[in-house]
Amino acid sequence: MPERTVFQSNSQKRVIRLGPQASVRDAAGVMTRANCGSVLIMEPPDVLLGIVTERDLMTRVLAKGLDPETTTVRTVMTSRPVCVPPEMRVADAVLIMIERGFRHLPIVGPGSKILGVFSVRDALPREIGSALSLAEFNEQVNDALG
Repeated sequence: MPERTVFQSNSQKRVIRLGPQASVRDAAGVMTRANCGSVLIMEPPDVLLGIVTERDLMTRVLAKGLDPETTTVRTVMTSRPVCVPPEMRVADAVLIMIERGFRHLPIVGPGSKILGVFSVRDALPREIGSALSLAEFNEQVNDALG
């Protein structure tokens, strides 16, 4: 079986984005509604400024006692995130994640077009999903990711 690319493996094809002045509460709401673990922080027309992840919300907001209503995503985002091209192999993206301690990598195509965000969850083999029931698989993923 040929090795999948990050774009082929990306489960969230829709780009979830907010402007830099959005509140942390807005980011949490957007991520919850989209059932994803990150939101890209962008300025028009399509300039990527940073990324905010669920881990950022926990470590940079909750753990520090910041007010989610008044704290902007610009103040807690990871600026200039490491991005990967759509044709990058999943194994190479996972290596970057392991070495750099990331769980999310924006996928950027030709012309700096944002195509999505590759998540560590996207790296799990397809075969696992077909071998286990969906509920059991989701429980194991959540346990593994903490």
